[in-house]
Amino acid sequence: MVIGVPKEIKPDEYRVAMTPAGVEILVQHGHTVLVERGAGDGTGISDEEYAQAGAKLMDSAEAVWREAELIVKVKEPLPSEYPLVRPDQVIFTFFHFAASESLTRAMVESGAVCIAYETIQTADGNHPVLLPMSEIAGRMAVQVGAWCLERPMGGRGVLLSGAPGVLPGVVVVIGAGVVGANAARIAAGFGAHVIILDINVGRLRALEETLPANVDTLYSNPANLREAIRMADIVVGAVYVTGGRTPILIRREMLPTMKTGAVLVDVSVDQGGLAETTRPTTHREPTYVVDGVVHYAVSNMPGAVARTSTYALTNITTPYVLRLADKGWQEACRQDPALRLGLNVVQGKVTLQPIAEQFGYAYVPPEAVL
Repeated sequence: MVIGVPKEIKPDEYRVAMTPAGVEILVQHGHTVLVERGAGDGTGISDEEYAQAGAKLMDSAEAVWREAELIVKVKEPLPSEYPLVRPDQVIFTFFHFAASESLTRAMVESGAVCIAYETIQTADGNHPVLLPMSEIAGRMAVQVGAWCLERPMGGRGVLLSGAPGVLPGVVVVIGAGVVGANAARIAAGFGAHVIILDINVGRLRALEETLPANVDTLYSNPANLREAIRMADIVVGAVYVTGGRTPILIRREMLPTMKTGAVLVDVSVDQGGLAETTRPTTHREPTYVVDGVVHYAVSNMPGAVARTSTYALTNITTPYVLRLADKGWQEACRQDPALRLGLNVVQGKVTLQPIAEQFGYAYVPPEAVL
């Protein structure tokens, strides 16, 4: 099979979808790997390293898309890439369709096979490809939140750890999944007072047993949420609904109840965000202010730590790419139920129910296209 790795063009996206080690494995299996020149620059991987691993270097993204049967990316195709997508071409990447009806429509009309990293799900409910990026985003959330909390950035001017005779800052984490647990752990390490909310009491119980004493758990309901964000210096949005839009939990009218200069880091922005006032930002212009609250909503947070993120991501994705290349997408998805759940849009059909319902498409079960 011919596998293509174009350079990411999303603003400030420095990750790359395949490392030279992955290229070497695929080439050993008899596949051809096309890598756009400069694709690894943001991660510190040179064209020479790809060539030595057996990749064929391509001078343009158009050439990669034209020749590849399987496209491997990090982020969803952007509008300038839509015309490059061919019918029956397999695209393996983070799609986050719930955040964009235009992307969904473009991929439906393209006739491509869209396999989304974020909806691959094992029998135990875990998302193996989303997991490492969630871990990194959760850890980054407190780091960037602390930076935004500094006065020159528009924040309250609070040091999360406090100081002798001065209370520490308060970090409220909404969602106790992978992102939330990692955010809570890092915030606790900063010395902040941490409150983590979720509707899953079993999950809160497990975290209470493993997180430090400066982390308190709280059942998430509207009253508790209102009270928690009123106390917060930093709020981390860490809710994920598989394939669907994140529910809006922070309404516009709730912002004036928060402290002036408080910070909202909405990691859920990829799926639409949990605040009514969330809109995607970039690493170059990461923040904006609404009703005195600093919003940080960069939709590709792990891209800022591209080297760490690339290797963490490709450790998980490369075996899936190998299966898709060796067996073809249909047989690979027949044999692997987790990978089958990654099928979101297939040859004009929407095979992910939350997206079909959200945008008014007929839902076709993944099994029906195999």
